[in-house]
Amino acid sequence: MKLLFDENLPPRLVVELGDLFPDSLHVSECNLGAAVDRSIWDFAKAENLVIVSKDSDFHERSVLLGGPPKVIWLRVGNCSSQYIVSMLRSASDAILAFGEQEEESCLIMRRLIRT
Repeated sequence: MKLLFDENLPPRLVVELGDLFPDSLHVSECNLGAAVDRSIWDFAKAENLVIVSKDSDFHERSVLLGGPPKVIWLRVGNCSSQYIVSMLRSASDAILAFGEQEEESCLIMRRLIRT
C-alpha cells in the first residue's frame, strides 16, 4: 500500500514509515504542496495512493464520492511527528486490511488519550 501524506503532515513520515509503506509520497514531492484538494484527490486516484491527512476535507470528499482514492483521516489534533509515526506503526495491520476492503473509502484514526 502506498500512502500520500498531505501537506499538514511532515515530509519525513515517508522515510520513517518506508519499511511498512514503501513507495509512499508526500505532496511536496509531487509539486502538490499548495494544491487544491481536487488536484491531490485526482493525483492519488491516478497513482493508486491512499491519502493520509489531518483535514476533514478529504473525509467529506470520500463520503460524497466514495473511493478511489481511499482516505486515512487522522483526528489527532496537535501532536508530535513521532506520535503519528507510532500511531501508524501500531495500526499498520488495520491500515493494510483497510486497503484491501473495496467497500470502505475512509479510515478514521483517533488520538488515544492517556491518563
